Amino acid sequence: MKTRAVRLYGKNDLRIEEFELPPIKDDEILACVVTNSVCMSDHKAAAQGPDHKRIPKDIDKNPIMLGHELCGEIKEVGAKWAHKFKPGQRFTIQPALNYKGTLDAPGYSYMYTGGDATYMILPNEVMELDCLLTYDGEAYFMGSLAEPVSCIVGTYHAMYHTKGGSYVHDMGIVEGGNVAILAGVGPMGLGAIDYGIHRDRRPKLMVVTDIDSARLERAADLYSVEEAAKYGVKLVYLNTKECGDPIAKMMELSGGEGYNDVFVMAPVRALVEQADAILSKDGCLNFFAGPERTDFKAELNFYNVHYGSTHIVGTSGGNTDDLRESIEMMEKGLLNPSGMITHIGGLNAVPETVINLPSIPGGKKLIYTHYELPLTAIADFAEVGKKEPFFAALAEIVERHKGLWNLEAEKYLLANAPKHNG
Repeated sequence: MKTRAVRLYGKNDLRIEEFELPPIKDDEILACVVTNSVCMSDHKAAAQGPDHKRIPKDIDKNPIMLGHELCGEIKEVGAKWAHKFKPGQRFTIQPALNYKGTLDAPGYSYMYTGGDATYMILPNEVMELDCLLTYDGEAYFMGSLAEPVSCIVGTYHAMYHTKGGSYVHDMGIVEGGNVAILAGVGPMGLGAIDYGIHRDRRPKLMVVTDIDSARLERAADLYSVEEAAKYGVKLVYLNTKECGDPIAKMMELSGGEGYNDVFVMAPVRALVEQADAILSKDGCLNFFAGPERTDFKAELNFYNVHYGSTHIVGTSGGNTDDLRESIEMMEKGLLNPSGMITHIGGLNAVPETVINLPSIPGGKKLIYTHYELPLTAIADFAEVGKKEPFFAALAEIVERHKGLWNLEAEKYLLANAPKHNG
């Protein structure tokens, strides 16, 4: 089977290549990738190359396939897994394998396994660890978003609290408590709002901050105060740039109680220190956003650590149970992470997108791997459509769906987008 894939040969050395995949072994599965969303982790992997903890040292000779937020269809199943998987099934994967104590992961460590490809081979360990999950949703892009959503699910589950005199950690956010999501209207912040409102264990107050009015307005349109109120959550969007004293304002919003659970969604020292300052007694700070700098530091109030029992946790990815929960909630219509997606592109757009990701505004960049499309912002569809009828049609479709990427738009793309001619 011939595939076309983005492969990493060294630091920011990404190449689109067409090559023959080897025949699958009895314990492997051949899969067709339809969608893959670009992650900041892809940018870090490309920037660090062989210095990255998950990437082999010899990628100059044995390049790896990039991409891990993927969705597609199973094409061929080796004999070992024929009892469990069938050709035609849609799937997504949990890339954090933790196989035999290694950091090896699809999209980082394998020559033939990655989402930025038309076809790939799933190695035995993916199935052995139950990290290949069938997906019954109709939209492929939702399957690609299941992995990033699972990171958010895991973050909520990783929060912990204690009771006086007990050393037992009560896992999860405080039900009926106060939650703050700082720098919370980026793609992952939007997912955290959506999940926090629609899951079973909810806060009474959720304060979402940012310094960008336009992004705050978009978040409020996607996840409205009225929608949150239906689920018993008081949702407040706050532009801290307009506050003389953001900490005082957030404490005022909490009624002086502070916040039981605080999520820091950007690796900014001031945000970490702000989060520390608004914690309630036994409050938990989750440093969600992974920094590129290995020497990233911030000050914490250790008086409060000692006398207020405040504590900190960091999460990087979700586990397989988190991924299952993400898929189940999306299949039931309880979560709609479409708001995460701001750009659409083809496989040809991947190298430039990955390398320049921090400087490209917006949220998730969704790639349709079998197609040739420039990376294009959904907000620009109408303008681009003045010259290109394909984008004009997409603009009309997304306009009917509050400006969001959607199943109708995906179906139109799959039927009409230009494919690679090679």
